[in-house]
Amino acid sequence: MNDSAQQTRTVVVEREISHPPEKLWRALTQPHLIEEWLMKNDFKPAVGHRFNISADWGGVLDCEVLAVEPHKRLSYSWNLAHQDPAFDLRSVVTFTLTPTPTGTHLRMEQAGFRPDQKRAYGGAKVGWPQFLEKLEELLARTD
Repeated sequence: MNDSAQQTRTVVVEREISHPPEKLWRALTQPHLIEEWLMKNDFKPAVGHRFNISADWGGVLDCEVLAVEPHKRLSYSWNLAHQDPAFDLRSVVTFTLTPTPTGTHLRMEQAGFRPDQKRAYGGAKVGWPQFLEKLEELLARTD
């Protein structure tokens, strides 16, 4: 029998992007580009690099790069410490890029939402499609 505290939920958003994996990879790994579609950050694509993402609402996400496979896969922790345990989030975001005949299949997964984190889970379900929309807009206007 599983301990209910160990059961977590995952948000997955998949998109067909009409740009090659190399271009998409740049937008996922260059801080000035990440800021345009996600949030302010001090990201570096190096396993073990700790970085912060600053949210518009004032929160700061404490992150660490977990996996870097250029043009294929990027994974980092996405942690938000909060006084209220329902908002204390420990999760992992993974981007998987698969080349297609017309560009790239992008799969974004954020795993680790506890059952009591309905607001955080709901926010991610709404937020990630919006972030990826901004990512596509960025790709359309950059070289």
